[in-house]
Amino acid sequence: MFALALLAGCRGDPRDANDGFPLPRRDVAPIVSDRFSTEDARDRLGEAERVMELAGISEGMSVADIGAGEGYYTIRLARAVGDRGRVLAQDILPDVRDRLARRVQRESLDNVTVRLGAANDPRLPDNSFDRIFLVHVYHEVTEPYEFLWNLREGLAEGGQVIVVDADRPIKRHGISPKQLDCEFAALGLERVQTADLEGTDAYYAAFQIARERPEPREIEPCS
Repeated sequence: MFALALLAGCRGDPRDANDGFPLPRRDVAPIVSDRFSTEDARDRLGEAERVMELAGISEGMSVADIGAGEGYYTIRLARAVGDRGRVLAQDILPDVRDRLARRVQRESLDNVTVRLGAANDPRLPDNSFDRIFLVHVYHEVTEPYEFLWNLREGLAEGGQVIVVDADRPIKRHGISPKQLDCEFAALGLERVQTADLEGTDAYYAAFQIARERPEPREIEPCS
């Protein structure tokens, strides 16, 4: 079954070494649950539809859902990209990954691959994705600079990283747009689109590669 296959051809050498990356000079929120909210509640707000509309998701696209949890976005992205598209759903917790893989099998989503990532590396194949989604998860990333250093290599030409997060303190499971922009800019990623998501305190932000990837020791951490 395609849902349980592992993608081949991922980089192995430079990304295995983590020395030289700065640590965040801010709080990191703990992972408290693999479920952000009930799916019915999120559907009533029209969250996924609005986010996918803003991101320009269409049939045939290749997308990645990082920190996929129980698969709220994974399932909806799979339907949106259709049979000609593909979705890579990733989580860093093996039991969460396994539950999501079983859900993908039950729903016969043959265009979805489920795999295990790491806290510092989503383990994406190079130059592969039109959109990479980080939905209500970035504030929980413990090593954001190394994580983004690796993640940006998964973007196809013209691809975007899509962040959905809340404009509130990190201890309350959010991150300010200013802090987000600073950390992404440190890795050569520039915000190209932003929007508030009605009915919530969440916001949408899209980033593209604007500069070459810095060497780990050249990364300037944000305050």
